[in-house]
Amino acid sequence: MAVTCVLAGCSAHSSAGSPASSAPASSAAGTPPAGSTGPVSTGPVSTGPGERSTWMLARGALAQVLSDPSVAARLEAARVYEILLPGQPPLAAAGAEPVVTFSAVSALRQAVDGGQLPAGTRAVLYDPEVWPYTPVTEQRNPVRAAQEAAAITRAHHLTLIVAPALDLVSAQPRSGGPMWRQYLHLDLVGQIAKVAGVVEVQAQSLERDPPAYRAFVRAAASQAHAANPQVTVLAGLSTNPPGPLVSSQQLAAAIRASSAAVSGYWLNVPGQGPRCPGCHAPRPDLARQMLGEFAS
Repeated sequence: MAVTCVLAGCSAHSSAGSPASSAPASSAAGTPPAGSTGPVSTGPVSTGPGERSTWMLARGALAQVLSDPSVAARLEAARVYEILLPGQPPLAAAGAEPVVTFSAVSALRQAVDGGQLPAGTRAVLYDPEVWPYTPVTEQRNPVRAAQEAAAITRAHHLTLIVAPALDLVSAQPRSGGPMWRQYLHLDLVGQIAKVAGVVEVQAQSLERDPPAYRAFVRAAASQAHAANPQVTVLAGLSTNPPGPLVSSQQLAAAIRASSAAVSGYWLNVPGQGPRCPGCHAPRPDLARQMLGEFAS
């Protein structure tokens, strides 16, 4: 599991209640030293005229960033998805919309069909990855699994958010090149966008390398919009993935490099746990800084 996280990048629902993604990538030339927290350029995430930026945060991460009144005010003006583990009550803060996350279609079906979602839930998240929490059959055919999840959510008038992990490439017939290029070759996001209301590109493992992050996110977003012009596309960021420490400059550079292609971000503030054994200590300070600069 640790090897998979480090090489591929995976979301992890930690004890802090926040997902993470990993896989170190080389920094671009001229990137400030890892761990630096100097000032960053300001500017909200680019969206269409009159549109709000969208931010997904796990319940624990949302509680941490809302401790800053200026960030809370920023999030009030944005669209916020609050990711909940099954059974967690929502914070009901900052106008956040509750979203319950599942890594297996069977668990999603049981909760949705069984009426086990919190009151007011209008969306669920399907998060398939190469880890013990997603069945092997779904790892090998995430498109079909997303189609099954879509049929369930459609019957209950719920929006389906799908976050197909980068490491799903390892469960498919392999081609050459970097994992993110193989991912694009498979067109996983494009195929899944046909049945989802929101797709999230788990690009966290490239955030230390803004040019690669930009290339991957923009290409994946293009595939998604070509398949479904109405789909909302988000990209993944992590404040403290395994590997070298991430700086505020690197996160800001990743946002600036990709914001024209997406509607917002899944901002991960992970804690070390079974789903992210290599994660560093949580960095809610970095999350507050990014939201203070870019949320709108």
